[in-house]
Amino acid sequence: MATDETETTEAPTRRDYVKYGGALAAGAAVAGCSDLLGQRDDPESTRTPSERYEACIEPVGCQTFEEVPETYIVNNGEWADMAFALGQRDGFQTAANMIPGYLFEPFGLDVPPESETTSLSPSNWDKEVFYEQDPDVILMDPNYMHKTGWDDAWDEGDTEEVANAVAPFFGNNILRRREWHDYKLYSLYEAFDRLADLFQERARYEAFADVHERVQREIDSRLPPESQRPDIALINSASDPSNGRFYPMDTRAEGVEMKPYRDLGVGSAFSADHVEAGTIDYEGLLEVDPEIIVVHWGIGTTGGGDGFSRSAFREQYVEPMEDDSVGSQLTAVRNGRVYPGAFGSQGPIVNFLQTEMVARQFYPDTFGEFDPTLFPAFPGGDGLFDRDEVRKIIDGDI
Repeated sequence: MATDETETTEAPTRRDYVKYGGALAAGAAVAGCSDLLGQRDDPESTRTPSERYEACIEPVGCQTFEEVPETYIVNNGEWADMAFALGQRDGFQTAANMIPGYLFEPFGLDVPPESETTSLSPSNWDKEVFYEQDPDVILMDPNYMHKTGWDDAWDEGDTEEVANAVAPFFGNNILRRREWHDYKLYSLYEAFDRLADLFQERARYEAFADVHERVQREIDSRLPPESQRPDIALINSASDPSNGRFYPMDTRAEGVEMKPYRDLGVGSAFSADHVEAGTIDYEGLLEVDPEIIVVHWGIGTTGGGDGFSRSAFREQYVEPMEDDSVGSQLTAVRNGRVYPGAFGSQGPIVNFLQTEMVARQFYPDTFGEFDPTLFPAFPGGDGLFDRDEVRKIIDGDI
């Protein structure tokens, strides 16, 4: 690579490899692909030494790597969760939408709040953040950057610039299906599998997958018949009971955020028409008159990120319903069955916690009572998974 007027050639740096990839290794650029060269020495890793390897995911496609990425930026917390599960906590730089740190504490993971990381906002992408953070890989669906419509100032050319000048993208919008997303939407463990390829952490992935399979078998063996499973009115946490505006959601919808509900056979009190309409008022909610109302993301959006606050949840969601002349007639409100719901963004670590949470919320006789003020600790009852086992996998003790 020419570096000055005398065309003195210097050895390419690691950052050059990140930016220019296979053009440095093979002497020819590979369109849409960034290669990372050189194997890092990580004595605590469960990886086996490797030469050039490939990691593939839609819509990015396959990319070739010869060095495992050390640092990364994520868009949504599920990708950070997956990376943490694969032993990559130290490489985390920043996120646009992060899972509250207290949900990782049972597993010995210290995750800083967003206020202590460089701001990255999906409503106002700033290319300088990517340049300043200078990650080895960006764990995002690249289309999320320019197709969401949040910021007209960002277009596909900006995404391409960041991919070429900073780091390759590797991700898929697994949280939920969106109108601009017509390609494969991976399940949590399908995406996790592909991330394991990227970080060369097959042993950790297989250990997590084994725990997950055991949890699913335990759930299936203990669930009541379908006729005895609840249908809930799941509303987005952006709902505003004070003004009688609610956003219906479908517990059976595709995407990572509904995984605990699907896995536990929890149905939806809302029809497809309710969800398609986007909003519902008190009168419409009374026509449905659900026995249970659940505020999606509610366990993580009240309490300032330090844990769940019962008083804050009641003030924001429950009391306005009780004070409304129509809302107070709702069966769920009269019976005190307005619950904080799972945090939608979740990888394999937090999913274990929230699967147990949902199991206790709706099947207390089978899985034990749920106390949101104690979450993520669950005293009493039969746990669905061994927290120490999960912590050991994260630590590489497999």
